[in-house]
Amino acid sequence: MENLWNKDVEKKFFNESIEFATPEQLFYVTDDNRYVAYWPKNYPGKKSTLQSRNSLIGSFTEKWTTDLFQKAVKDKGLFAVQGAICEEIALTDMSPADVVISKNKHISQEPEDILAIFEVKMSIAWNWEYKSNNSGMNLTCIGDYKTHQGNPGLLRSDSMLKAIGKSINIRVSNLKASKIPIIIMGNTPITNSYYYKVDHLKVAGIIQGFWSVNPKPLDNNGENIKKTEKLGFYRFDNFGELQNSLEFLLSEERNFFSSMKSKNEFGQIIELANKEKTYEKKGEVFLRLINE
Repeated sequence: MENLWNKDVEKKFFNESIEFATPEQLFYVTDDNRYVAYWPKNYPGKKSTLQSRNSLIGSFTEKWTTDLFQKAVKDKGLFAVQGAICEEIALTDMSPADVVISKNKHISQEPEDILAIFEVKMSIAWNWEYKSNNSGMNLTCIGDYKTHQGNPGLLRSDSMLKAIGKSINIRVSNLKASKIPIIIMGNTPITNSYYYKVDHLKVAGIIQGFWSVNPKPLDNNGENIKKTEKLGFYRFDNFGELQNSLEFLLSEERNFFSSMKSKNEFGQIIELANKEKTYEKKGEVFLRLINE
């Protein structure tokens, strides 16, 4: 059974990154010369903003997510692809998909081959103190995200808004994007101010879910949301749960539609679609007419 996000994954990030980045690029340095991943909650000294590790975290979490999904879909002959490009649906060189599930393993993709798009919005969730000794790097966890001043993962409003904006851009880029589910991957809960919004985005069909793959982001079993009312946000507690949800996501063909028409126009579309004999044909006609 595969593990989801946990403290060992974060240790792996720091252990790998320290091989080509300096401690000052990975940690904040306090006035008393401690190296910490985030400023502690009640830290009274001078503070700075650390940007140098953002790209490192981004690359690491996208690769980690790709590997996780590859294990989930390998038996189905599908591929998890990092950094996929598909110009037709606004996935460009400058703004590729973080991860896609596809029928092929190429970076350059066709819309028909992409089965799902995942935007990864993860960060370091716990706080860590770094110390160097004769045997190398020593990392000590000094608290969960409620003990430090950083807002990691999906707890950041800018991360949420960027994910929503990119998803909308994909949705309106081309009708070929209408069949592809979009999921935002995180490793923290969301703030309660976003509960209604993520549910509304799911019901509206713009984003099919905000998923967290961190079963226990708080130490001592602290309060931690499992899901919102309409499953706009969902926290996975084990790999099997994630794999089942992924299989369900890929099992049915879906269609996104959005329009602003008069009641009269809607009535005509419904009347024309209702002349078809099967539900599937009714749906096809409705979707075609609503997008004309």
